[in-house]
Amino acid sequence: MKAALVGADGELLHQARRATGRDRGPDAVVTGVLGFAAELRAHGVERYGEPASAAGLAVPGIVDEAEGIAVYSANLGWRDVPLRALLAQRLGGLPVALGHDVRTGGLAEGRIGAGRGADRFLFVPLGTGIAGAIGIDGRVEAGAHGFAGEIGHIVVRPGGAPCPCGQRGCLERFASAAAVSEAWAAACGDPGADAADCAKAVESGDARAREVWQEAVDALADGLVTALTLLDPRTLIIGGGLAEAGETLFAPLREAVRRRVTFQKLPSLVPAALGDTAGCLGAGLLAWDLLETTATTAATTAPSDDSSEVTA
Repeated sequence: MKAALVGADGELLHQARRATGRDRGPDAVVTGVLGFAAELRAHGVERYGEPASAAGLAVPGIVDEAEGIAVYSANLGWRDVPLRALLAQRLGGLPVALGHDVRTGGLAEGRIGAGRGADRFLFVPLGTGIAGAIGIDGRVEAGAHGFAGEIGHIVVRPGGAPCPCGQRGCLERFASAAAVSEAWAAACGDPGADAADCAKAVESGDARAREVWQEAVDALADGLVTALTLLDPRTLIIGGGLAEAGETLFAPLREAVRRRVTFQKLPSLVPAALGDTAGCLGAGLLAWDLLETTATTAATTAPSDDSSEVTA
């Protein structure tokens, strides 16, 4: 878990982190989240003399942002948790916004990170799995059912490796950091080897590593070209653990995408800028957006100047 106090301009005023403690079960995780948020609020009062004005919370899995419910998370083991209401109650009625972790990170990258100034962007973090955030004019599209951006489950190798989602040949089975780690461990014979080790071996000229790496790059390029054909983004932002390889990833990836593009407009393909602070910053932006929306609603529903009614 990562937590932060975020200023109106996206400035990180304070950061903290601790273990999620998922081994203790879903109820304990929820309790830990609420307690962590309460401690963060208390720190804000002590440090700045006043509490935070709103809270933003970003969680993995399936999220109903409109209703404020964490619908499902395989990793955390929870179902239909009313996190927004629980956190608002714990924080004494503070306004709370709930978002999906990848979409929230994408919101931050789009507004104040690598996508700043782009009216259309696609943020794709390459980690244990692969997800995506579709940015449109300063917001991130959730889709009709909260599933928008799941690029990791585009089938790029029909009939390929089975995916936990039920399909075969999904992008994240070939191009995620976890997939590269698995493939490189098998190729080099070291069960403890990971994607970072593969990148280092690529840089040293290891032929086996180059083969593993290129297979991942080609799969990723296939998925990205499918996405840009549908979405026509101005900027493609690649983040997550695999992106830490820098130009070892981006040089061949740009070339692979370029080779596949025909009529499509080639977008700018750039590394994410915010690292693992993106989620916290995005949650802060959700909270500030919530305050702005509340203020706008209050202004439009306020009595006109000639009204004789006063609300206190």
